[in-house]
Amino acid sequence: MINSQYTRVDRDTLARSAGIPASILADVAGRRGALDGRIKSVAPGMRLCGPAFTVEVRPGDNLMIHAALVLAQPGDILVIDGKNDTAHALMGELMCAHAAAAGIAGVVIDGAVRDIDTLRCGPTPVFACTSNPNGPTRTQDGRIGYLISVGGVSVEPGDLIVGDDDGVVVIPRRDASGLLAAAAKKIESEKRRMQDIQEGRLVYGWLEGALKTAGALRADGSLEGLMEEFRRKSC
Repeated sequence: MINSQYTRVDRDTLARSAGIPASILADVAGRRGALDGRIKSVAPGMRLCGPAFTVEVRPGDNLMIHAALVLAQPGDILVIDGKNDTAHALMGELMCAHAAAAGIAGVVIDGAVRDIDTLRCGPTPVFACTSNPNGPTRTQDGRIGYLISVGGVSVEPGDLIVGDDDGVVVIPRRDASGLLAAAAKKIESEKRRMQDIQEGRLVYGWLEGALKTAGALRADGSLEGLMEEFRRKSC
């Protein structure tokens, strides 16, 4: 089954998202949308950002990935539900070279790859569970352009995909543009916090209230008083 009737995240949102860390986007999206940590880049420093081109395959079979390589548009990210099957590689050097030649901006596989030394040095960012020298079959039907599940996260075709050394995050297409202002605010907040740390201001303004709400600090107590108590007892 192949569906081409979907809308990709818009180009302006893609351009504005390109430099935002995956962790920032995950935070402003409610600390959700990040794929399971088993899916990670095959080499440090890889980064991807683009609309999801979703592919679902049968375990150990890559027929639909071959189809995706000729159907995906430049800038798309192949997001492949490989069923977390790591007994067979779904892609390797040749298919990733094809992806690069077609202008595909990256590959995310809930499964295995091979030719790992070449992929680490190649132009296409690849995020996968692991490597395995076993090749796949290419005989089984699957789906392209439908809702899939990858790394425990639902991915619709056209969703925003961002990946870096921390992992991969999926932002629903309908939410992506609206989250960018929050992401910019979060980045500025973290810059200020880092400056505070570097200048010795180490107590978070929200911490006392959060401790009281959680029941870890008495309602009539204070964080400053607790800090003073610890200082006295350490002398």
